[in-house]
Amino acid sequence: MNKITIYTKDYCPFCTKAKSLLTLKKIQFVEINLNQNPDKFNEMLEKSDGARTVPQIFAGDNYIGDCDKIYQLDSENQLNKLLGI
Repeated sequence: MNKITIYTKDYCPFCTKAKSLLTLKKIQFVEINLNQNPDKFNEMLEKSDGARTVPQIFAGDNYIGDCDKIYQLDSENQLNKLLGI
């Protein structure tokens, strides 16, 4: 399985929703909270091709997308494949 990384911020309902889906699917992930690590914001921008909103989700070096995207992928039965599980 690829290492899953999710960039989040405090009090973000979309971040909570995305983390809930990953937890429900028993997918371990590394959370980078941008409120606690503001220096990681530029890293997220570079990796996501300029996406400025959170959450932003990655499987290894592969950019997956935001909360809406992972729910869409899950409904299309594509999320597990992209996450390498």
